[in-house]
Amino acid sequence: MRDTEETAAIPLAEERVSVSKRPVERRVRVRTVTEDVPTGFSEELHAERVEVQHVTVDRELTGPPEIRYEGDVMIIPVVEERLIVEKRLFVVEEVHVRRVEGVERIEQPVTLKRQRVVVDREEVSGN
Repeated sequence: MRDTEETAAIPLAEERVSVSKRPVERRVRVRTVTEDVPTGFSEELHAERVEVQHVTVDRELTGPPEIRYEGDVMIIPVVEERLIVEKRLFVVEEVHVRRVEGVERIEQPVTLKRQRVVVDREEVSGN
């Protein structure tokens, strides 16, 4: 080495990390929200109705007639008295009643309630 060379010192810089912790107070609010959910349903309804038919008969009887059935038809005699030197019964009409079953599908809109949870977080200031 030569004596004429100068030596120089170069300062080095270094950064260091300093970490500190502090407690933070937070509030949490849990609430439910109710929503309307439109939906519908479909169901079969069984119904029964009757058909009524008036049938003219005009037949003389010797005594009061009974209600009778012919298959699924109930026959109700309607009588009247007529004056013919003596009284006689005449069937003037029969009422035929038949049961008729059917199925009807109905659709009806309904509104149902449903709840969901909402969580709100907020930091408390001052700490």
